[in-house]
Amino acid sequence: MSFSKWIGAALGWSIGGPIGAILGMALGSVVDGFSNGNIKVETQHPYGRKRRTQSGDFEISLLVLSSVVIKADGKQDQRELDFVRQQFVGMYGKERANHAFKLFKGINKQEIPTRQVCLQIRQMMDHPSRLQLLHFLFGIAKADGIVVESEVSIIQTIANYLGISHQDFESIKAMFYNSSDNAYKILEITKEATVTEIKAAYRKMAKKYHPDKVIHLGKEHQQGAEEKFRQVQDAYEQIQKERGF
Repeated sequence: MSFSKWIGAALGWSIGGPIGAILGMALGSVVDGFSNGNIKVETQHPYGRKRRTQSGDFEISLLVLSSVVIKADGKQDQRELDFVRQQFVGMYGKERANHAFKLFKGINKQEIPTRQVCLQIRQMMDHPSRLQLLHFLFGIAKADGIVVESEVSIIQTIANYLGISHQDFESIKAMFYNSSDNAYKILEITKEATVTEIKAAYRKMAKKYHPDKVIHLGKEHQQGAEEKFRQVQDAYEQIQKERGF
C-alpha cells in the first residue's frame, strides 16, 4: 500500500482541528500523494457530532503525543524512538509502521500545541481509549530505563487535558514503577483497604481495563490492552499473597 493510500484510509475525526493542522504541515514534506493533490487534509474543526474513534485516529494521536513526551526531557533518546517504532511494528506490521514514521518525522519537527491537541482527543475519543494512550506514553518514557520528572510532568499534564482522573493517572503510572505500594495504586486503593474493598476494587479495575473496552480500535491494539489488564490481575494476586486471602 502506498503512503497516500495509507494516510487516506487511516484517518477519521483526526483529520480536522489542531491535529489536522499538524498533519497538514507534516504531509507537506511528503512527496508521495500529497504534492500531487491526491490527499486533502482539512484543518477546520469538524466536530459537529462525535464520531467513533477508529484505529487510524488512535494511531495519529499516538504519533502526536509521542512527540510531546519524547521531547519532554530536552533530548530525543534513540531508545525512546526505537520503542515507538517497535510498538508500531508490533501493532501494525513493518510496512504500516514505516508509513507512520514517515509522518512522524514531519510531526516531530513541529511545536505541538499540547492543550489543543489533547482537548480534541478528549472530545472525540472514548475514555478507555484515552487510558490506553496514557499507558503507551508511560512506556515511551520508560524505554530509556528511567522515567524522569520532566516526563512524568508532561504525561500528567496530558492526562489532565485528556480528562483522565488523578486516580487513573496514578494507577497507570504505578505499572511502570517498583515500590511497595504499587499493587494498591494500580487497584486505586490504599494499604488500609479491607479484603472486601480490595475485591471490589479488583472487579472495578478489571472491568475498566478489560481489552474488550478498546476492541473497536482493532486487534492491533489488543496486545497493549491485554498487558494493562494483566498488570491489574498481577497486582490483585500480589495483594492476595501479602494479605493471605
